[in-house]
Amino acid sequence: MRKAALGLTIAGLALATNVAAAAEFPSAPIRMVVPFAAGSGTDQQARAFGQALTERYGVTVVVENKPGAGGSLAAQDVARAAPDGYTVLMTTNTTHAANEHLYKNLPYDPVKDFTPVTALSKGAMLMVVNAGSPVKSVGEFIALAKEKPGGLTFGSGSSSSRVGGEMFQQLTGVKMLHVPYKSNPQAHIDLIGGQIDVVFSDVSSTIAHVQSGKLRALGYTGAKRTPILPDLPTVAEAGVPGYEVSYWTAMYLPPGAPQPVVDKLHEMFVTANEAAPMQRIRAASSSEVFTTTPQGLAEFQAEESRKWGEVIRAAGIEPE
Repeated sequence: MRKAALGLTIAGLALATNVAAAAEFPSAPIRMVVPFAAGSGTDQQARAFGQALTERYGVTVVVENKPGAGGSLAAQDVARAAPDGYTVLMTTNTTHAANEHLYKNLPYDPVKDFTPVTALSKGAMLMVVNAGSPVKSVGEFIALAKEKPGGLTFGSGSSSSRVGGEMFQQLTGVKMLHVPYKSNPQAHIDLIGGQIDVVFSDVSSTIAHVQSGKLRALGYTGAKRTPILPDLPTVAEAGVPGYEVSYWTAMYLPPGAPQPVVDKLHEMFVTANEAAPMQRIRAASSSEVFTTTPQGLAEFQAEESRKWGEVIRAAGIEPE
């Protein structure tokens, strides 16, 4: 009886401690880890969230970019951090739905090693080539690729970007050489420099190069056209029926995060998602708000993992 009473007392104290910690949260800077390089779409969104959170809650947000290994470096960093709410992972389907199908020995578990907080956004990509390329349309690109089997290259700095190129090959019958990058902005540099031939990349990190005339957009990977470039056809419209590749972003904590802290961060990020900095990012990237409950994110992630597994197998990608 005494042991049972003691156990209830300890549990009660732990709950009270967690509630008190959540009531004071946040009382220190939040480290937001991003698995892609500065300038990537996820990085831009993370910095906009940081600004919105500072303006709304007065908390300092430090964005830390840890690109490489398909996002595994960032994921491992957060998975091993203290679950106190002061280290969060701002990530995408790359680390939490696609990587388990792309790598044989993933150094983290996308489910067991994290506490879901909320989904944040959905978006799609642009298929872009160097502005000096003779190719002016998706159809012309396919024709050129078929003239040079294996002679063209596509760069990718995320799973969405990689699958975008692989699915394009699968549906068109062309063959290209894949060139991996730590992040899409690095692929853009080589595309502008003429080292590679095409990139499928998020709008927010690509649109400035299109608007400056350094890159030419051939198509949009979403189901419908983007309002940023309303005259640009979708890749499906441009001659690849059934083609559609999108991405999503979400927020996670390390495993074992106290529920009151999870709930507080959920409230903060859902609120910040409607703030002016986020509205500007969405207007510039053609992404849309997509929020969930913590449990809703867990369920969505499970379904997305199944879907991305099917997409990756259909694209003929063998786990590395």
